[in-house]
Amino acid sequence: MDVADSPALELVDLLRKREVSSEELVSMYLARIERKNPAIAAFVAVFREEALRDAKEKDRALARSGRATLPPFFGVPTAVKDLNLVARQRARFGSRGARVTWSPLDDRMTSRLRAGGFVFLGKLATSEYGVMPITEPDIHPPTANPWNTSHSAGGSSGGSGAAVAAGLVPIAQGSDGAGSVRIPAAFNHLYGLKPSRGRVRNAFGFPDETLLYTDGPLAHTVLDAAAMLDVMAGVTVGKPHWAPPPPRPFQELAMEAPRRLHVRFSVQSDVAEVTPAAREHVLRVAKLLERLGHEVTELPDTPGLTLESFLPLWQKLTSDAPLVRWSDTQPVTRWIAEPGRHHDKAEIELLRLELERKLFAWQGEADIVLTPTVAGPAPKLGLARTDEPPARIFAKAAELGAFTAAANITGQPAASVPVGLTDDGLPLGVQLIGRRYADGTVLATSKVLEEELPWRDRRAPLARS
Repeated sequence: MDVADSPALELVDLLRKREVSSEELVSMYLARIERKNPAIAAFVAVFREEALRDAKEKDRALARSGRATLPPFFGVPTAVKDLNLVARQRARFGSRGARVTWSPLDDRMTSRLRAGGFVFLGKLATSEYGVMPITEPDIHPPTANPWNTSHSAGGSSGGSGAAVAAGLVPIAQGSDGAGSVRIPAAFNHLYGLKPSRGRVRNAFGFPDETLLYTDGPLAHTVLDAAAMLDVMAGVTVGKPHWAPPPPRPFQELAMEAPRRLHVRFSVQSDVAEVTPAAREHVLRVAKLLERLGHEVTELPDTPGLTLESFLPLWQKLTSDAPLVRWSDTQPVTRWIAEPGRHHDKAEIELLRLELERKLFAWQGEADIVLTPTVAGPAPKLGLARTDEPPARIFAKAAELGAFTAAANITGQPAASVPVGLTDDGLPLGVQLIGRRYADGTVLATSKVLEEELPWRDRRAPLARS
């Protein structure tokens, strides 16, 4: 394998040993972006000069600094979703309706990633304001799946998923309000983690009165994701909904063998029809966990989470997007946002709490809830680019979040674990939902699955070309 196909933490080791330079890595990835990005539209902006300049500065620092003094991902290339702000760069939010398209500063998440030592190669595609679980905004071509470019990479962090899967970056940040990290992870054969509510401080300037939204990593390995979460995590103690800090770094927690867990699994949904392949993968993982000594039982029914019950929360989150010229947004975005402007904050919080109560009652005393990440493989491109009414477009898109939205409502940590491919060669994932603040348990269980069902060397056709 090419050195640029290595997981992020292996690149860290190579950089510290001076076996490769940051400038060499950046040059490798920039060449790949130039060659492969036209096929998938993962990158919407490339910071070529800035990235090479930053890499050279980091190489000089690597030459004179001791290993222990450097940030954890010092010199490793990555890219940032276009819902986030990068200093002195454009921010389009996937929309023609963005009133402000240039940022003088980094937002909170970008600042953390920069402090973690990453070199930013550019901005990654998102659906318009992160509204849809596919990435088909009007301002650039739809983001395609590196496993089959006639299919979607998912969304809203579709650019992040496609870029990592295609080998354009070794690891990437995404954000997740109803599955927007986990859906692209499942569709692109990656590991994707949505942390517990309050674990990661939300980005500057993006209010979320629904409490659905957070940032998370997409990576080839569990340890890469855990190490990136160590960089991303951190909120002010005492702030509303802050998560208590972990007892040890997440990278260490991921390597600990989980105690005997009560795992409850479900392959039923009120929103989407589960394909036989998705069902089969969940049952296979359930049997594996049982064989490893965990208590595994099936949940008897669906959680009762319907599109109608969740929609007001999504309307409110969308309508809170800042500095939008709504007349220039996509019809489906306007259709979602318009009612949200009339939703009262207290009314929305009561609705979320009622849904949360119902979901926790459904889960019972489970340590891990196991489900499909998505009810089936990635759909073909074009789901959002039709003449169908916005309500119909959104209803079809919402099926992709049938299993993922629950963890955003409850604030629980949840991961998509890549477990295999369909007969047509499209990836499928299973979802692990942990108890609130038990991010370490989700990571450790994911690591066990990674050891039992190794996936890191199974790469997309576009990555191998």
